[in-house]
Amino acid sequence: MMKLKPGMIALAVMLLLQTNLFSQDSKFHIYLCFGQSNMEGNARAEAQDSVVDSRFQVLEAVNCENLGRTKGNWYPAVPPLARCRTGLTPADYFGRTMVATLPKDVRVGVINVSVAGCKIELFDKDNFQDYAAKAPAWMTNIIKEYNGNPYGHLVEMAKLAQKTGVIKGILLHQGESNTGDSLWPQKVKTIYNNLLKDLNLDAKSVPLLAGELVNEDQGGTCASMNKIIATLPQVVPTARVISSAGCTDSRDNLHFNAEGYRKLGKRYAITMLSLMGYKVSESD
Repeated sequence: MMKLKPGMIALAVMLLLQTNLFSQDSKFHIYLCFGQSNMEGNARAEAQDSVVDSRFQVLEAVNCENLGRTKGNWYPAVPPLARCRTGLTPADYFGRTMVATLPKDVRVGVINVSVAGCKIELFDKDNFQDYAAKAPAWMTNIIKEYNGNPYGHLVEMAKLAQKTGVIKGILLHQGESNTGDSLWPQKVKTIYNNLLKDLNLDAKSVPLLAGELVNEDQGGTCASMNKIIATLPQVVPTARVISSAGCTDSRDNLHFNAEGYRKLGKRYAITMLSLMGYKVSESD
């Protein structure tokens, strides 16, 4: 019988410990969120939003001293879920609805990398530099928080998350800055395909959920873009469009208000849950 040398034993133990430390938990479901200001979160969170099930967590994408959070670590998903001083986002009530429906041993985590005011081109990993170079100073400052490359930062955080959980879906809310752009669905497809490739994901098990902009029933300034967003599933077969009908908005008619975010976020979850075989209604 072959004897193992002490050095080999130590190496084996170290590898075993690393495997246990970074093993994926199949019951930790992770969702990537990206877009512009409505995904970043524009409405101020209210008292009712401060209580959250500990099974719903956020991977902090930037260092937030004001929140006591450090980039790359998981925390209870109390808003804000994007950067340090952002507001309520569809991701908030997406996650809350998911954990309220899924088995009690399943956790849900979100990663939110969004940039207010940006065009979808900012997340094109091969061409974002051209767009970022012409961005206004206020947007440039946000981009800098993501190391100058929001797409690359999202992938970096996603790879970190994959050490502990499994990516189950991608949430997108963007389009205000691309209103009228008939090529938007194709641009989104490119980004979606890049995420699948860079994170070694299978489209069949990682759907893309894209939300409508503030609806025409609320006087949405960019509501015409919803007709273009509606065509996304024709370009990306695994995409689903989330209706914003009846989701109340703020005075600018560009952003949802807190209640609108709650309703829209729940609709994202209902769509995702239906794909998983669960039946949930807005009244539940």
